[in-house]
Amino acid sequence: MKTNSIICGNSIEEIKNIDSNSVHLILSDIPYGISLDTWDILHNNTNSSLLGMSPAQKQSSVFKKRGKPLNGWSEADKNMPIEYYNWCSSWSKEWLRVLKPGASCFVFAGRRFSHRCICAMEDAGFIFKDMIAWEKDSAAHRAQNVKVVFERRGDSENADKWTGWKLGNLRPLFEPILWFMKPYPIGGTLTDNIMLYDVGGYNEEYFKQNPLNNTGIEVCSNIIKCKSSRNDRGLHPAQKPVALMEFLINLTTLEGQVVLDPFCGCGSTLVAAQNLNREYIGIEVNAEYCKIISERLNKK
Repeated sequence: MKTNSIICGNSIEEIKNIDSNSVHLILSDIPYGISLDTWDILHNNTNSSLLGMSPAQKQSSVFKKRGKPLNGWSEADKNMPIEYYNWCSSWSKEWLRVLKPGASCFVFAGRRFSHRCICAMEDAGFIFKDMIAWEKDSAAHRAQNVKVVFERRGDSENADKWTGWKLGNLRPLFEPILWFMKPYPIGGTLTDNIMLYDVGGYNEEYFKQNPLNNTGIEVCSNIIKCKSSRNDRGLHPAQKPVALMEFLINLTTLEGQVVLDPFCGCGSTLVAAQNLNREYIGIEVNAEYCKIISERLNKK
């Protein structure tokens, strides 16, 4: 398949057209399966309230659509983690096939179901190498005040008892980046693999020289601090910083090597690859986002 290209189509089908052992890095922010929007619904049970809007959500600048409560609406919602595993399994073997032996694969998979992605990738044949924590500068947060809920019910006794308590999660200031590797030939070493395929190691010198410089990234072991710039917002609800993608590309590839993003959204991975003189292939099912990607790449 031609590099420096955007394929507008279904990733699970289109990746079958990419040659085996031809890609040096897969870097992708896959759907998290938490019903953030229609493209993120990867389960069969869709209650009529899903993605609806309450009066409070109409006034919100962040949480505009209704997701499922953690406990779900029915027994069928308990299958969501399994359905997410099955969805990851539907493409993970193809990802393994197109990568060169010893090549890395970085996946943004979300906190709730990342373990299901890990299992699916391992079952497909990947080695789960590490989990990197991306520490963000800010994160949208919604947690109901228990006292206020009881006050609305006219229950002053419990309102007093539960003062200071909240419902929901802590502020999500980190996201996991799952680091996988395609196995290298048995009997050889990673150094042998580097000689054969030019992949398998990571650039420690780059790692050391990149503490909180003008890219906005600070690195400490497997924790990466990266702020989103003004240009990293407004194109996609799950948009990631270009500088973060550049860091991961620089960490594991050389100039001229091929970076693949099978779920490329608004194209931040491709922009980062282009900035760093890498070849790229992106797959995106939404035609509007494909147009946005083309516009971003053509500005360079």
